Amino acid sequence: MTVLTTGSSGHLGEALMRRFRRDGRAARGIDIKPSPFTDRVGSIGNVDFVRRSMTGVTAVIHTATLHKPHVATHSHQDFVDTNITGTLVLLEAAVAARVTAFIYTSTTSAFGAALVPPPGKAAAWITEDVTPVPKNIFGVTKFAAENLCELFARQAQLPVVVLRTSRFFPEADDNSEIRARYATENAQANEFLHRRVDISGAAGW
Repeated sequence: MTVLTTGSSGHLGEALMRRFRRDGRAARGIDIKPSPFTDRVGSIGNVDFVRRSMTGVTAVIHTATLHKPHVATHSHQDFVDTNITGTLVLLEAAVAARVTAFIYTSTTSAFGAALVPPPGKAAAWITEDVTPVPKNIFGVTKFAAENLCELFARQAQLPVVVLRTSRFFPEADDNSEIRARYATENAQANEFLHRRVDISGAAGW
């Protein structure tokens, strides 16, 4: 069983590849950036590259993404190309390769404004039944990719699991007010109190 891990040079993708290699599991890492945990360098938006990389693969863990800090540095089109089109290319290739499991790592940021407590309430009660109201292009494109996954699960019978993970990336916050008010370590420590997850938990260490 070979697992294709997208975004293998990124924070979560590398953590997963470390785990697979430690456990002696067959895994193939792909990313646009080279790294010790990336076996093939290329874009998930490149149909030929993805099809070649899918050869012999039985499961996909799709972590490659432009995420929230990139809102300050990348265009809306960049987010669409990576988060939506890249996911579509992977889903189509997975169906063609008869992959038996496809895991998509989405984000709690997809909930967006739905996370804001109603007037007079201390917190918002969030379940899978809450309708997302994305606040930025990151949330919009991740939610759109979730819907693509649902479509392929329903129409192509591709076994798909969508995980809305909490924040675990190492970069400074994209909010300039947060960056100005708190050191990165302080801001991230505060997030652990309500919505942040440690990378070891996300990668199953």
